[in-house]
Amino acid sequence: MEKLPRHFVPQPFAYHDEVELHIDALSNGGEGVGRVGGWVVFVPFTLPGERVRARIYRNDKNCSRADLVEVLEASPNRVQPVCPVYGICGGCCYQHVRYEEQLAWKRRQVVDLLRLQAGIEEPVNEPVSTPQVYAYRSKITPHFNKPRDAKIGSIGFLRAGSRSELCDISCCPIAMDPINALLPVLRRQVQDSASEYRRGATLLLRVSEDSVLTNPRAVCCQQVGNITFRFLAGDFFQNNPYILPAFTEYVAQQACGSGARFLVDAYCGSGLFSLCLASRFEQVVGVEVSETGADWARANAESNGIGNARFLAASAEAIFSRVDFPPAETAVVIDPPRKGCDRVFLDQLFAFNPSRVVYVSCNPATQVRDLVAFREAGYSVTAVQPFDLFPQTKHLECVTTLDSTP
Repeated sequence: MEKLPRHFVPQPFAYHDEVELHIDALSNGGEGVGRVGGWVVFVPFTLPGERVRARIYRNDKNCSRADLVEVLEASPNRVQPVCPVYGICGGCCYQHVRYEEQLAWKRRQVVDLLRLQAGIEEPVNEPVSTPQVYAYRSKITPHFNKPRDAKIGSIGFLRAGSRSELCDISCCPIAMDPINALLPVLRRQVQDSASEYRRGATLLLRVSEDSVLTNPRAVCCQQVGNITFRFLAGDFFQNNPYILPAFTEYVAQQACGSGARFLVDAYCGSGLFSLCLASRFEQVVGVEVSETGADWARANAESNGIGNARFLAASAEAIFSRVDFPPAETAVVIDPPRKGCDRVFLDQLFAFNPSRVVYVSCNPATQVRDLVAFREAGYSVTAVQPFDLFPQTKHLECVTTLDSTP
């Protein structure tokens, strides 16, 4: 008899019951959504319109989760995945989906989030696709667990559905070619020096000009349009270089579209938006809670000959304290982490009351949550533009433009 996992709830299905169901939609996490007798079941690696057989592994309060066993009736939008470990590695969830259909579902998910969570019916533009749908990532971070008997096991990423078990990766099809050329070499070096590791570790491979950096403290060089950025290889920087010119150009158009003369980049990092947008404004201020990040932004402004941008290192509680622009003539660009904006930041932003805010988000769910606060503060949504920086995955960037109500 098969051993039950701890805390398994045996209703409405027994452990590893197999069920047949029709897939109706895709969740924000990329899983297929179907029903058995009205009960919702999530099945990864499936597509709307398909009939599948799935094996139950968890029952929650309002739904169950299952592994795909067999596709009984396939969707015409199903394609052959490129990666040999697709479905085992937890990194991608859409390689089995025709790319145009990926874009359609990502747009629909933004539409549904806006309508259901924020009551916003603003039209959502078609997602802007990246020029490359594979071999686009300029950075990957494979990792390995603590060596056993001076031997390192799998080096890669978390397995699908696991919080600790790793899937061994020797090649990643969404990573740039120089990364995949170096990855086997780095793997051998790590395995040969297994005795030097007392615990697990995370590796870094990041493309910089014509090389691949593996030291997080090394200086990385990245070109976006006619601007050259330098930053530490281990620090955050958008890692799909192919779409960045179109991405930053759209943010620039939205930020200056209201006639604002001044720009504040409130999560400026090493200056991506501040410097790419500086030519559109009289003056730009980038604000960063990290002094190191502000230092890199200053250095990038100087090396690119941009004289109308200054950068401030500010505490999280006083982001706008040293910004002296007239709010009615100022646009603010914000690009927060996946968790979105905290209330302290939002209260400061609303108190400053800029004429326009361009909200760049890597997590539409937390962005939509924050849009409720913007609406309560007197802002209205005027444009919603998704960008598909990460094809084959569930991730999506969304740029939402908001104007202050006079």
